[in-house]
Amino acid sequence: MKDVILGLVGVGRIGVMHAKNIAALNGALNPEGINVSLLLTDVAADHARGIAAGLGAGFLPSVEELIAAGVDGLVIATGTGTHPELIKAGVDAGIPVFCEKPVAMNVADALPVLDYIRDNNGVVQIGHQRRFDHGYLEAKRAYQAGELGWIHSLRAVTCDMAPPPVEFLASSGGLFRDCSVHDFDILRWLTGREIVEVYAKGSNNGDPAIGAVGDVDTALALVTFDDGTVGTVSATRYNGAGHDVRLEIQGSSRSLMVGLDEQTAMASAEAGIAFPAGEPHRTFAERFDQAYRSEMAAFVELILGRRGNPCTPEDAVAASRVADAAQESLATGVPVKVVLAAANAG
Repeated sequence: MKDVILGLVGVGRIGVMHAKNIAALNGALNPEGINVSLLLTDVAADHARGIAAGLGAGFLPSVEELIAAGVDGLVIATGTGTHPELIKAGVDAGIPVFCEKPVAMNVADALPVLDYIRDNNGVVQIGHQRRFDHGYLEAKRAYQAGELGWIHSLRAVTCDMAPPPVEFLASSGGLFRDCSVHDFDILRWLTGREIVEVYAKGSNNGDPAIGAVGDVDTALALVTFDDGTVGTVSATRYNGAGHDVRLEIQGSSRSLMVGLDEQTAMASAEAGIAFPAGEPHRTFAERFDQAYRSEMAAFVELILGRRGNPCTPEDAVAASRVADAAQESLATGVPVKVVLAAANAG
């Protein structure tokens, strides 16, 4: 039986989710003779030991000891500021790395990391989980098959039910970088085209503390693609109806909406319409449970050489370039051109 040992760094909210998903991988992979085991570490040692004990995983006191234990892949779920050095540590060890988005706090800090990965033949998968969601995959298939005709407009929506702590928002880089970057990534991935200009507006009608740390609680960006197609990307921290993530793709022949199901956080104002009748999702973890599981399974397949990289660091930085332009437009009030790079082709 083939054994794969994953080392996980960081057991905060998303790290615990990844740890649970890794622990559940064996049920899906064992028919192929693969056994996945987990070692984890965190500076909050007591908390990490408790998580490890509950999952039947191992605990090690440091990243260095984790890597030295002979892990086959490194999963990074720590704060953004730690990503560059941890990515480099995994690359130096010669093992594939999975890192939650983004690569670094901003594009300028990410570019040396891209160079380091390329110069050292590193393999790094970035965590843009929407690429594994059934709805987005079907939308991409339908578009590539020509079923939609040509796209005349796209509308992407990401709405949190409630804002995260203000302390997190103070260091998140802004709503577009923290939240809408997922939409920017999926728009590039689905269309195969670059976003070349962004015009953004935002507002603060919720907790004034969000504005005090330099962020907005609601924002809208008009995006223009390199072929002239237009789209909108909207986000809010205050969608009391539930966690709402959707993408509307309107084509010359057919239109599709990702995220339109019985749990959509929306109600119809029309008479006699009961749809959707299900309980809306409350968090991103619920909305993308399947996608997160598939994402981690894909990382194991990447380690085993069974598939290509589903989300390269270059892809992630390309989305971050758009997010940076959106934040600049939000601050200046004028449209901003997106600085493209040859490495952006994703």
